[in-house]
Amino acid sequence: MEKTIKKTADGKSAKIKLGIFVSTSIVLLIAGIYLIGEKKQLFNNTFLISGVFKDISGLQVGNNVRFSGINVGIVDDIAQITDSTVRVDMIIDKSSQKFMKKNAKAIIGSDGLMGNKIVTITPGTPGKKELADGDHIETVQPISMDDILANLKVTTENSAAITGDIAAISAEVRAGRGTLGKLLMDSALAQNVDETIINIKQGAGGFKQNMNAASKNVLLRGFFKKKKDKDKKKK
Repeated sequence: MEKTIKKTADGKSAKIKLGIFVSTSIVLLIAGIYLIGEKKQLFNNTFLISGVFKDISGLQVGNNVRFSGINVGIVDDIAQITDSTVRVDMIIDKSSQKFMKKNAKAIIGSDGLMGNKIVTITPGTPGKKELADGDHIETVQPISMDDILANLKVTTENSAAITGDIAAISAEVRAGRGTLGKLLMDSALAQNVDETIINIKQGAGGFKQNMNAASKNVLLRGFFKKKKDKDKKKK
């Protein structure tokens, strides 16, 4: 009797565990289907647009499509058309269609500094017709990291060359070579400049003394008096 009761209890326990396992599996399966469907826009009303790029910069199927900073779709397919062009198909939420105009443009960027690649769509001009299902959107070629590094390398080389030229000019100036070096470093020239300035000052002082002496001269006193009167009238 006890053995029969024990077997019955064990059987019920096993069934409960099996039921829990099956229920959990079903819940996880449904949740997985929902998440995949949500990501793939399976449960939303959508439309399809395509864009042709020369370089997709590592973009992959399933990456987000962003419009005005909001995720509105995903990359559905990527296909090589020629040796230099790639077509990117995008599934977009229907609710965003009214904001996307015929002259909207798509550009490939990054989600953050080192994040996944995304497609960003610009709104276009208000008043234009909306993008329709199956339309081809204009694209903008993204700037690749290789291009940025190449430009940075050129800039660095140019900066190094300019720094070298400045150092060479400074060395020439310090050595007193060249017109600028002679002007700045030639002590004899500097002395001549000082003497010239002194002579000009002395000449100006002498001229002033001569004018004062002339104003006191009997013959020229009338001329200076008339000039002085005329200056007063002007004031």
